[in-house]
Amino acid sequence: MNYTFIHENKEYVLSNDNCEGLFFEDENEITGLSFDIILEALNNSNDVNFSNEYYVGKCQCGEQEKINKSYRYLEYHFYIYTKNNTYVINTISKEYENTSFNKLFNLGKVDDSYIINVTVCPICGLYAIEVSQCTV
Repeated sequence: MNYTFIHENKEYVLSNDNCEGLFFEDENEITGLSFDIILEALNNSNDVNFSNEYYVGKCQCGEQEKINKSYRYLEYHFYIYTKNNTYVINTISKEYENTSFNKLFNLGKVDDSYIINVTVCPICGLYAIEVSQCTV
């Protein structure tokens, strides 16, 4: 599966082939969460908007221009919710439109939340997905 978007008149294609990896905080993997689930969530949402973010680390392509002490990347983030460390729903899905973490938690459907950061090199299109636990 691929996800395609345009940023500043340049097309980017996110696929399994140009992904550095799916990285979990503290190596705490989530059952049922995969590249395809994340790319499908991006494809099914109308609200995805990558913005410029700056990090100290340079992409392995070596082509980024240093801005002050950092390098520009494109980034988008959204949240997922889990139950017993198993993926349940994401905040950019149609199923989530009329609910909230608190409603789902009170119904016993979810018990934890994570932020998904999709970070893309604006030069070569290489990207990484980071999953970090967070409090809602």
